[in-house]
Amino acid sequence: MSLNENRASFPDLAQRSLGEIAVGLPGATALFRTAKLDYCCGGTTTLSNAAASKSLDLDRLVSDLERLAERRAPAAPPLDTNALIETIVTRYHRVHSQELPELIRLAKRVEAVHKDHPSVPAGLASLLGRVLGELTMHMQKEELILFPAMRKGGRPSIRHPIAAMMAEHDDHGAHLRALKDLTDDMRAPEGACTTWRALYGGLGKFAEDLVEHIHLENNVLFPRFVASEE
Repeated sequence: MSLNENRASFPDLAQRSLGEIAVGLPGATALFRTAKLDYCCGGTTTLSNAAASKSLDLDRLVSDLERLAERRAPAAPPLDTNALIETIVTRYHRVHSQELPELIRLAKRVEAVHKDHPSVPAGLASLLGRVLGELTMHMQKEELILFPAMRKGGRPSIRHPIAAMMAEHDDHGAHLRALKDLTDDMRAPEGACTTWRALYGGLGKFAEDLVEHIHLENNVLFPRFVASEE
């Protein structure tokens, strides 16, 4: 059920999963990012449990989400599966592949030029290299195996390949947390040079893209096939 209806239509918002809310309520993802709630890898967690784990005010979160629902127009119909897959490949797979090598180059430069700075993100280029390698293999498996099977209707069963991709999404989420820890949540220190600031700006954009990418797969695309087998 869409969350873009009146308040009476979703009295149990606190018990809905983060993924369900993110899918049904445009604007919720921005609120979740601000609150640092993981709606992609942690999309099955209820709003109530997620708020408790972060010591957040649940009533405030519910109120903010209800205000979003009250002022939003009805959500657009979901993309058909082929269009959704194409969006994932072109908007996320291709963009990650283009942006990560440049981020690695910038990280190497910052680490070399500012090696004596107390806030230098030592090891960032190496971590980004691992991210690129693992993400490239992950995207290739989706494009060569999983997505073609989905375009054919998902038969024979693709439950296990989907589970494998979701497990890898958890690994990507761990990498994102490591990136944020290493870079002070992608905040450049005072007086940082243009390269350093450009690096962290690019990292922030990559992190948001990857979260949205995983969200679209975990909470929108994959359930269409898992549900059809149950």
